[in-house]
Amino acid sequence: MAGTGKAHMRPDGDVILTVEDLTVEFKLGKDKIVKAVSGISFDLIRGETLAVVGESGCGKSTLGKAILQLPKPTSGSVNFLSQELTTLPKKELRDARPAMQMIFQDSISSLDPRLPVSEVIAEPLRVWNKGNQVEIDAKIDELLNAVNLDPAEVRDRRSYEFSGGQCQRISIARSLTLDPTMIICDEPVSALDVSVQAQILNLLQDMKDRYGLSLIFISHDLAVVKAVSTRVMVMYLGKVCEVAPPDELYRNTKHHYTKALVGSVPIPDPDRPIQAGLIQGEPPSPLDPPSGCRFRTRCPAATEKCAAEEPQLREVAVGHFVACHHPIA
Repeated sequence: MAGTGKAHMRPDGDVILTVEDLTVEFKLGKDKIVKAVSGISFDLIRGETLAVVGESGCGKSTLGKAILQLPKPTSGSVNFLSQELTTLPKKELRDARPAMQMIFQDSISSLDPRLPVSEVIAEPLRVWNKGNQVEIDAKIDELLNAVNLDPAEVRDRRSYEFSGGQCQRISIARSLTLDPTMIICDEPVSALDVSVQAQILNLLQDMKDRYGLSLIFISHDLAVVKAVSTRVMVMYLGKVCEVAPPDELYRNTKHHYTKALVGSVPIPDPDRPIQAGLIQGEPPSPLDPPSGCRFRTRCPAATEKCAAEEPQLREVAVGHFVACHHPIA
């Protein structure tokens, strides 16, 4: 079920990002407000990969962009490397941006089709006046080699000449240009073939280790998330449902929504019985979310308490937190 709270926040460790009570709302017409993200809190420790999981429309991508102040959140706090981004003046916010980058969901459309690959990667260096032409060329070759693309073959070609997997590699190279501390990966493998997905996931892990990155990995696919994350945060309709390490989340699922997500992961076993739908109905509208727990309208365990009172995140095992009045035993 979906709720609020900060029980899962970690006081110890090298925390580079702290998000507290983040809310993002969009006006739709005169009197309508889309409640995309509603009071979310979490933190990110240096070197870890936090996966943000949930079905389409739950606010994952909006959350990722709001961290980067694209758009600026309606309310809440985003503290990155000891700087409060929500109150930074424009110049200071611009100066903070190189350390936080994003790999966008649609890799092909995120690349300018008018520019050759060399200029796509060089543009951030030119904007920030980093290096002369010789140094820029060397950086381009270094990054293309790092993502397993031959500079001699690709640097003068344009994005529309490449496959989706190749465009994603170029996007990863571009995101590394300014030596960031944190990269937000928004569904980086969702539109790719399974074999290409594995290549990109391995590449992201290699880049993380090589450049000392911290990642926020946004996805709707729990099978992918299990392979790359060190911590998983499950979202539903703008709220946090469950937070746990990936193995613990799979082995000891406590949330009814998370259980449905885990159950939806395809298993290559023809003898395994087909599982009936675990979630009934359609997600409620973010224009008018349900009272109390936002998942209660689709939850098999919902009671009157769920309608009257919003659940708070609480620890049910070491490092495992759930926002539910009636967690799975």
